[in-house]
Parts: sequence; structure tokens; C-alpha cells
Amino acid sequence: MPRQGAIVAVLAIAGLCSSFMFTLMVPIQSKLPELLDASREDTAWVVTSTLLAAAVITPISGRLGDMYGKRRILLVLVAVMVVGSVIAAFSPGIVGIIVGRTLQGAIVGVVPLGISIMRDVLHEDRVDSAIAFMSATLGVGGALGLPISAVVTERSDWHVLFWLAAGLGVVVFGLVVWVVPVSVLRTAGRFDFIGAAGLAVGLVGVLLAISRGNEWGWTSPAVLVSGLGGVVVLLLWGWFELRIPEPLLDLRVAARPAVLLTNIASVAMGFSLFASNVVYPQMLELPVATGAGFGLSLLAASLVVMPSGIVMMLLSPIAGRIAQRTGPKLLLLLGAVSLIVAYGFTLLFSSEVWHLVVANILIGAGIGFGYASMPMLIMRSVPQSETGASNGLNALFRSLGTSTAAAVIGAVLASYAIDFEGVPVPTSTGFTVSLILGGAAAIIALVIALFIPSRRAPEERHPSLPE
Repeated sequence: MPRQGAIVAVLAIAGLCSSFMFTLMVPIQSKLPELLDASREDTAWVVTSTLLAAAVITPISGRLGDMYGKRRILLVLVAVMVVGSVIAAFSPGIVGIIVGRTLQGAIVGVVPLGISIMRDVLHEDRVDSAIAFMSATLGVGGALGLPISAVVTERSDWHVLFWLAAGLGVVVFGLVVWVVPVSVLRTAGRFDFIGAAGLAVGLVGVLLAISRGNEWGWTSPAVLVSGLGGVVVLLLWGWFELRIPEPLLDLRVAARPAVLLTNIASVAMGFSLFASNVVYPQMLELPVATGAGFGLSLLAASLVVMPSGIVMMLLSPIAGRIAQRTGPKLLLLLGAVSLIVAYGFTLLFSSEVWHLVVANILIGAGIGFGYASMPMLIMRSVPQSETGASNGLNALFRSLGTSTAAAVIGAVLASYAIDFEGVPVPTSTGFTVSLILGGAAAIIALVIALFIPSRRAPEERHPSLPE
């Protein structure tokens, strides 16, 4: 049996790889129309495809992990990401890039699977600290990946980013095979293929409407059909799942107060996090002449944002100790309060670069505590045989929050824009409204967290199969 510290380290590296996929294209996102000789609406699919794939794959891979082995499914997700990276690396045109980026989205499922593996194989005293550490990688990978991506794109061909992702994936695959033990806990039964298909169709419809609403128009036929159709499919999916003996997701477990409220709080926390990811970099990078920016380069701006990820990592052991002594609910409350303070501070003080450094440190503390608390709250409220699927569902709710933030904050900044050298750029009013929305989401998370039950749900016995 490998040392438990090594298991945690390898799973954390897998988490870093996952979050890195979402910052991979940030340095060149605005240049994609020129690089791919395509319209801006078409190149938006380079980001949208990854988002949709991640949202669909995460809850489904969690259920597959519960049934067929969490390490096995984790390895499959890493392998799919490597294949996608190689396809994108060899692709000069937009179709290959979109296909590759879609496959890269599979890697997002490794975080909830990794957290579930920790519950299965680690000593009980180490689980909370390990989960906090793993959750921190969601921010650290992005904070460290942004400057790395910026340097690579400034000094080399942008396709090198995909080779870098593929190499990282190969390393993660080897480390998982070498270090992470096989879990013996399995959930018996058949996989719900109809439920998986229904969930996929419904999620794609809803998230597509949210993510492309700004470009297509919120009242356009495409958005209305996609969004309302997705909602109808999800309602039918829920009705179906409640009536079959072996559902993809046990909605009765998901409806437990602690699980339901945690998932709703996850939407608000995801919104609050992504609002900061949209607002602060643009404030830092916009030219000073616009009256709303500091004129920093992409690399300099990424270094200002980077402390948020470092803070997440440094606070992870503290988060684990707090959870052991008082329970994870306090972590979620502390995280929400820290985010509220961060947005309030920025609304009052944003005239110097160091003001945004302080704000990002507070953001890091908020997301570090908040994201660490969510899987702990979930796993204290579900049977052990449901941890993969339940953590995957929680990750899905966080993704829903980030997707909504991308659409809403994007719409706000577009509506409060001025023309600068022929290009529309956000105004200080747009940033102010966006900061208020980010802070309001954190307040909502705080209020919801207050009502989450603190009592641990009793364990249930479930059939398991040897791996």
C-alpha cells in the first residue's frame, strides 16, 4: 500500500491538470479568429465545447466510478484528455481544435472522482485535510496555469500548449497507475444508459442557452428552444430517474436537505468565483486611457491574480483542521464571508494594483474554504457507495454557477461598454455592477449555508463488489 501522502499528492496533481485545461486558451482567446481564420462566433466554441463536455461527463463519470472502479474511470478520463490534446496539437483548423477541446473537457471529472477515492482509501483522520488540498487545486491550477500559458504563447507556437497538456496528462496517468491503489468498494447494478443520455441532452440544452445567450440573443429562437427544451428534458429525466430501481443519480439522496442546500450554495459560490475570474483580469489588462484599466500585460496581470491560488493551497491544511474540529459548514460560512469582503473591498478601493492583489488574496481564501467544504458536506450526507455520483453532481452545480456567471457578467460588461480605438471595452460602471453581482452571489451562498444541517447522516450498508 503506497504512503497516504503520496496518494494525496498524485490526486492533487491530477486536479491541477484539470483546472489547467480551463486556463489553457485564455492567453489566445481574443486572437483565435485570426489564428484559426474563423468568425468570433465560431471560435467561441473552443471554450463552449469544453464547458459542455465537462458538465455532461462529470456526473456520469462519477456514477461509472461508483460501479466499475473510481481509479479505472479516472484513468479513462485522463486518457481521453491526452487524446484530445494530441488531436488539437495536430489540428491547424477550427474543427480539430473544437474536437480536441471537447475531449479535454473530460479531465474535469477527475476532481470529484479523486475526492471519492480519498474517502475510500485514506485513514479517516486524513480525509478532511486531503479533500481541502484536492479542492484547492481547482484554483491553484488556474492561477499557475495562466502565467505558464502566457509565457508559452508569447515565446512559441500556440499549439505547444496542447503538447504541454498532453505531456502533463501522460505524467498523471503514469503516477495514478503507480501510486493510487485500486478501491474495492463497488455499487452493484446496471448502468442507466437512458438516464445518462437524458441528462446529457438536458444539460447541453440548458448550458448552451446560458453560454451563448449573449451572442445569439436571449429571446432568439435558438436560445429559447435550447434552454426551454433542456429544462423539459431534465424534468422528464427526473421523473424517469425516480421510477427506476437503478437510476443514474439517486435523486432521493440528492434531495436530502444537506445535499440539496450544499448544491444550491455551490451554484452561488461558482458564480461568485467566476465573476472574479472575468472582472479582475480585464480591469488589470485594459489600457489606462480607457479610464477603467491598469494597462498591464497578460503575464503581469496573471501574476497579480496568482496569489489567490497560492492562498488556496496554503489554507488547505487549516481548512482540514477546521472541518475536523467544527465540521465543514463553518468552512462554507467563512468562504462566503471572505468573498463578500473581497468584493466589498474592491468596490471601495480599486485605484491601485495592490488593491486588486489584496482582493485576490481574499478571493483565494473564500474559494479555498468554500470549495473545500462542499465535498465534505456531501460525503457526510450520502452513503459511501454514492460518493462518486454525488460529488459529480456537486461539481455540475458549481459548473452551472460558473456558466451563468460567464453569461451574466459578459452581458453586463457588454451593455456598459464604450468604443476605444474601434473596439468596445467595458467601463468602470460595468465593472462596478459586475462586482456587486459577484458579492450578491456570495451573500446568497452565506444565507443558504446558514440553513445546511450540521448533523452527519447515518451510514447505510450498500452492496459492493471486488475490483
